[in-house]
Amino acid sequence: MDSPGKLWGYAAIYNSPSQDLGGFVEQILPGAFNRSLEKPANIRALLEHDPQRLLGRVGSGTLTLHEEWKGLYFELSLPDTSYARDLGVLVERRDIAGCSFGFRVPEGGDHWEVRSGQLMRDLVNVQLEEITITSNPAYLDTTVAKRSMDLWRKKEYFESIGHHVLALEAYK
Repeated sequence: MDSPGKLWGYAAIYNSPSQDLGGFVEQILPGAFNRSLEKPANIRALLEHDPQRLLGRVGSGTLTLHEEWKGLYFELSLPDTSYARDLGVLVERRDIAGCSFGFRVPEGGDHWEVRSGQLMRDLVNVQLEEITITSNPAYLDTTVAKRSMDLWRKKEYFESIGHHVLALEAYK
């Protein structure tokens, strides 16, 4: 089955405040997705939180998720649908460059307090239901990019040069 490409990025960044969400700002703490990722089969990737524009699902192998030091990393194989092909073009042009996520907060999964006059919500444990590719993310530090073989080759080349430069620096 053909795919119009792969997307990758961070659907959530830890310790990075959101935009104002209607009187409060929230941030995600490291480990907030741990429980969700123990049994992630039903977590989906959507376009603009729209369940009618499904992009992938962990259980089908078209979406992979894992927590890194920076946040919730994802890789997504786009389906061969008109909206996914359009999305691939928009991401490649950087018209769409962010992500979001849909979740529920179990009891005790968040912490509220006022910091520097701002109501803050820390997400400690959430039940992740979906990640979404969006043009209007609540968290501006999220990222999405289109994977390409040329980009990978350039990255590998520059990383190898970087390792050689670091090795030369070590001998000085």
